[in-house]
Amino acid sequence: MTRIALWVLVGCLTAAVYASEQIPEGHDLSADQIVEKNVAARGGLDAWRKVQTMVWVGHVDSANSPARDLPFILALKRPNKTRFEITVLNQKTVRVFDGREGWKASPSGMGSGNLRPYTMDELKSAHDEQVIDGLLIDHQAKGIDVTLDGTDKVDGHDAYRLAAKLPSGLIRHVWVDAKTFLDVKYDRKARSARGEPVTVEVSYSDYKNIDGLQVPYTIESGTAASGTRDKLTIDKVSLNPPLDDVIFAKPASPGRRSSVSIDVDASPPALRAMNRPTP
Repeated sequence: MTRIALWVLVGCLTAAVYASEQIPEGHDLSADQIVEKNVAARGGLDAWRKVQTMVWVGHVDSANSPARDLPFILALKRPNKTRFEITVLNQKTVRVFDGREGWKASPSGMGSGNLRPYTMDELKSAHDEQVIDGLLIDHQAKGIDVTLDGTDKVDGHDAYRLAAKLPSGLIRHVWVDAKTFLDVKYDRKARSARGEPVTVEVSYSDYKNIDGLQVPYTIESGTAASGTRDKLTIDKVSLNPPLDDVIFAKPASPGRRSSVSIDVDASPPALRAMNRPTP
């Protein structure tokens, strides 16, 4: 075989392999069409707009934690209020964001609470989060511009890679499965424990139908360069439970803080502030 013939053969094989990895013809959609199909697959725009609060109850496995199956509660309220509680060795760590400011409280070695404000990076990230329904649903109303950035393989499946430009100017990527049109992955910028910039990848799977909405029950996250991932497993989801704004307020100082309780057996569960001073 001549060199020219060999070159042509290699080129044809390369083209064939490349073509086999692309999204099949007929699925060449625009960013707007992909978002439209994603919203429909997740339950529809009107249904998601009706969700004003949400509570997740589940457990976390992390290579950096001292134990497995750490129980957590995540309370969410529009537009972007969050309260995350996780119990480690019978002690509770809390992260709260009221839509403007954030605080974190964790037990110290002496057992008393250590209350700290969010760092500037944490505040920026919290302001950029879309806590109830993510980046794509109602993105125009949120001031988020979405463009098609390409296609990739995610866990062996074809996926559209969308670039979402946030009002802050930051760009995050969202991967949408080419068949189910559900979100399967997104990335965001963060800083490591050493203060170095890193890219965090978050994967979604195990979607379940909750009152007509598709919600992922398994969420894994880790840096792109790391071989370990944290796994968050949701055991229960409640839509529109009553959540008082006081639970998203700055925690009181240790020794006088109000406790917050959640009735996970209720339907829907209710998160309440109990105005009892802690001794």
